[in-house]
Amino acid sequence: MPPRLRCTASARGLTAAVKPSRPSAALLRPSTPAVTSAARQYATVSRGLSLPDDYVPPTKPPTARPGETRKAQLLRTYTSLLRTTPVVLLFQHNNLTAEEWIAVRRELKAALDAVPATGDASADIASKAKIQVVRTSIFDVAMKLVEFFDPSKVEPTSAPTASGKRVKVTYNHDLSKAAWKAVKSVTMGETKIPETSTYAQLSALMVGPVAAFTLPAVSPQHLAAALSILAPSPPQFPAPTRKKNPGYHEPITQSALQKLLLIGARIEDKAFDMEGVKWVGGIENGLDGLRAQLVHMLQSAGMGLTSTLEGAGKALWLTMESRRTVLEEEQNGGKTEEKKADA
Repeated sequence: MPPRLRCTASARGLTAAVKPSRPSAALLRPSTPAVTSAARQYATVSRGLSLPDDYVPPTKPPTARPGETRKAQLLRTYTSLLRTTPVVLLFQHNNLTAEEWIAVRRELKAALDAVPATGDASADIASKAKIQVVRTSIFDVAMKLVEFFDPSKVEPTSAPTASGKRVKVTYNHDLSKAAWKAVKSVTMGETKIPETSTYAQLSALMVGPVAAFTLPAVSPQHLAAALSILAPSPPQFPAPTRKKNPGYHEPITQSALQKLLLIGARIEDKAFDMEGVKWVGGIENGLDGLRAQLVHMLQSAGMGLTSTLEGAGKALWLTMESRRTVLEEEQNGGKTEEKKADA
């Protein structure tokens, strides 16, 4: 084995000189003094921007009560329902189970789908009709809002924008302070409630468990189909036969329907009792038939008025004509007598 060679100090220095050195981190770091300065300047400007202290976002107007709660959202839902739905039937229910509600909705959907379609609107009515449980206390407030709160009478207020400029803004939504004051005035008796108002007639029904059946349009055919399921009363609204609809006669369906009681309705912003609801549902041929009856009534009234006016004119003409004939006969008779006297 050959002997090892000892490295001298000069050899070590030569190795260090030949060995490639690693570049320092300072040399590899990019030199971007301009970018760093701009970023720092931008951060300084962003810190200088600030919104006014009384700034209100347009998507979140001020409310009298917290708008994120479930009660507030239910109130908005009920007011929208009352404003956009012309037919609302109110039922008192005796705590139906989930399975019973499923059975009722199934039979109700089958009955509405069986109504002969008279156009695209008929299909929309059947698909958008629904029955739901309502919270009577919140539904009562919603009826007060719809009937006694007029958003057009709310005065505009001054509010700042994000730039600090003040503009006129009107906060007249259902959760605004103006709406809350209107409801409070009705509740405290400051605003007199007419006895003939819809709220005065339906407020007494907002007691206990209540369910609402809604239709998006006034359709007597669909209303009659719904009544034949939810509140059958033969012979006008008979229940479906067992052969035609066996699901209607199932025990769970019958148990659910026995717990539903029709107590009133709100149709075209008017209060109706059971007899009024049956009258609307019993209109023959629906709204088209009602329009035909109205046209026939107006035509009959017009023909009667025309006959009366023509009769008066004819009578006057006959009277004047007979008088003229008499006068002519008298004149002719007088001339004949004069000629005889001259002869």
